[in-house]
Amino acid sequence: MADLKEATQENLRFVLEGIKGKLNMVNASVMRPEDFDLSSYEDLLYLYNMVQKKQSFSINEMTAIVEELGSMRKQS
Repeated sequence: MADLKEATQENLRFVLEGIKGKLNMVNASVMRPEDFDLSSYEDLLYLYNMVQKKQSFSINEMTAIVEELGSMRKQS
């Protein structure tokens, strides 16, 4: 397993891929690593760890996670 303590582009990509995989996201384009800043890494890592611990997600939980991810995206 990767050492996720460091906020690097590789770790950012790993964390986002892990979240996408666990949530079975259909529209994975909303989670492109280039859309996130490393300044959000700790929040993304927290979300990743939370998502990895759960077996399943309710609709409300999925919505909340997607909204949280959206709030972390870079503003264009």
